[in-house]
Amino acid sequence: MEESMHGSSLDTMKDVDHFEEFSDAEKALLEGTVWRKLDRWVLPVCTIFYLLSFLDRSNIANARVAGMQTSLKMTNYQYSIALTLTYVPYIAAEFPSNLLLKYVGPRWMLPTMVTTWGLVATMQGVVKTYSGLLACRFFLGLMEGGLFPGLVLYMSFFYPRERLQIRVATFFASASLSGAFSGLLAAGIMNIKASSGRPGWAWIFIIEGMFTFLFGLTAFLVLPNSPAHARFFSTKERRYVMAKLKADGAVAGDDKSDGFSWIEVIRCCQSVHVWLLAPVLFFLGTTLYGLAYFEPTIVAGLGYTGNKAQLMSAPPYAFAFVVSMITAVISDRYKCRGFMLIFFSVCNLVGFIMFYASKSNHVRYGSLFLTISGSYCGAPPVITWVANNSAPHVRRATSVAIAFIMTNSGGILATWLLGSLSPAPNYTKATITFIIMSVGMVVLSTVTLAYLWHQNRLKTQRRQLGTPDGEPIGLGDKSAWFIYNL
Repeated sequence: MEESMHGSSLDTMKDVDHFEEFSDAEKALLEGTVWRKLDRWVLPVCTIFYLLSFLDRSNIANARVAGMQTSLKMTNYQYSIALTLTYVPYIAAEFPSNLLLKYVGPRWMLPTMVTTWGLVATMQGVVKTYSGLLACRFFLGLMEGGLFPGLVLYMSFFYPRERLQIRVATFFASASLSGAFSGLLAAGIMNIKASSGRPGWAWIFIIEGMFTFLFGLTAFLVLPNSPAHARFFSTKERRYVMAKLKADGAVAGDDKSDGFSWIEVIRCCQSVHVWLLAPVLFFLGTTLYGLAYFEPTIVAGLGYTGNKAQLMSAPPYAFAFVVSMITAVISDRYKCRGFMLIFFSVCNLVGFIMFYASKSNHVRYGSLFLTISGSYCGAPPVITWVANNSAPHVRRATSVAIAFIMTNSGGILATWLLGSLSPAPNYTKATITFIIMSVGMVVLSTVTLAYLWHQNRLKTQRRQLGTPDGEPIGLGDKSAWFIYNL
């Protein structure tokens, strides 16, 4: 079976460069078919992967409210240490994992990661000591680290650039959905009492971790490595998708250009737009993970307790999910990644100012709708923006890895800002820091937008003076015929 799949894919690849061979009628028919097939077979699996990833990484916040911290005799300082320890291997795994993805094969690598961390997540429910929890958090970070950058890179193998954000937003929106689910599930699971007398907070880890493990096993049977290996495509559909991706610049015109090269890693590190967005990603990661790990505690500090706190933590995430999907459609339709990022950065800014300036619990709770939407809905456009404007494969893999290293480095800062450095319920130092970061996000996003617009103008002038054949080989996103998405 595998040999025949590879054989047919090689035949497919011979003609993929000739996008013009498809008539307008064929293009219209295939456009209406191929993306729907990918949305049925690939997108749901990626979405559930990321939902489970975020759920298993952040449900420690719900377990804390449910009594874990008291049961394991942890201080606030030790809780911050446990969160930080998750991110050290998480960040270390991102870059090598992204480079390995294409060569190991997404079909094997992604489900293996999910299955393994599902087991580790389950083990958190059986630990008896703080040191046991630390060991679990370390290996959870190590196994999960490559997933999100790997998923973004994997999706870019299948979708052209103008169709990518709505798909990235779909599976990233599952992070906000996981925040809603986590509170609702925790409220129900907390009441479980087994014959062993295991506390409710332990069952949060056990039940959610076991589901992840079982889903990871089923994913081995579903995920294709690439469009050329997708069994649900006909030969013509494979040809069309690969031709479309190459015409769009989402993949290189030949396998050699997409092969690993340290030169491409270095070229990525010389990309101005990547480093302009790097601080934005750090700021966004700080606010996003701060809310992910402390929102249930923040809600509890607003006068809600026990199951009520778990339930009241869900609505801001549900709202963010809806907003993320709507704005992703707009962003893909009008190709306005930068404007969306600026808009959500402003939402962040307004929300944190409300939390800082008001002493009303109702106003502060309302501010969570703005800050959670600003953080969770701002992530898809900036991640897609980085991926869209980097080519070929290794340059894109490196830029996406840099993006997630910066985001998760912000997560480390968040664990201390809202943990030991800024006491509840006001979180004054953390909120002031978030306000400053939100201003930085607005400014740097605007500068990046202006820079890319200026580069596109320069490329227009270059196109008027030459032809694609006259350019040096391997320019990737530096080519005059590669238009930066704004």
